[in-house]
Parts: sequence; structure tokens; C-alpha cells
Amino acid sequence: MTDHETNGTVSPEATRAEPVFIPPTDIIETTAGVQMVLDMPGADPDSLDVTLENRVLRISARSASSAPDGYALLHAEYRDGSYERSFTVSEPIDTAAIEAVFKDGVLRLTLPKAAPSPAAKITVKAA
Repeated sequence: MTDHETNGTVSPEATRAEPVFIPPTDIIETTAGVQMVLDMPGADPDSLDVTLENRVLRISARSASSAPDGYALLHAEYRDGSYERSFTVSEPIDTAAIEAVFKDGVLRLTLPKAAPSPAAKITVKAA
């Protein structure tokens, strides 16, 4: 699996006023599949978007800070913005069996490897 953000290229210029965060990620590969853990504190669960298309896994979410009702925010280190990260998946994945769980600011993805397809006999026609 390859991370698209850390491939040594020059960083693109910002096109938005809000910051874009790259969530720290742990990736564990097993014989059965790939497990990913992404730290996304403050992410809105309803804004989470996880897609896998053409072997590119894209993860995004919005983050918005807020003070509890009845309290005034005196100091904030979390900023409003967006989380974005993408990876190139090297193994075929069983897309119907992907699991995603978001709890306490941590997104856990389980991407099971697809079963290998059986070899196909190709008939050659004489011209």
C-alpha cells in the first residue's frame, strides 16, 4: 500500500481557506487482508467518506471544534478543517466485505483480500 501524500513530490498550493489535515495512520497487513487505524480527532462521523476506486482508497472527513453548551472556549488547539488521505492498494480487495468503524476519533478499516480468481483456459483460434 502506498501513501499518496508522502511520495517526495512538491506540496500543492492551498486552494481553500481552511486547513487540510493528514491523519496519522497505522497499516497492518495480514494474510487475510489489510487493517488500517487513522487518528481523526474532532471528525464529524456524518461527514466521513471512504471510497475505494481503481485501487485508490480515499478517506475524508470534516472537523469542527465546539464548546459544550453553557461554556465559553478559552483556548483551542484543534482547528476547523478537513481530514484527507489517499492510498494505493497493492492487493485486490473484497469490496463487499470492507468494514469501517469510527469511535472516539479513530477510524478502523478492515480490507479483506479478494480470493484469487481461478486460472482461465483461453482457446486460440487458427486464422
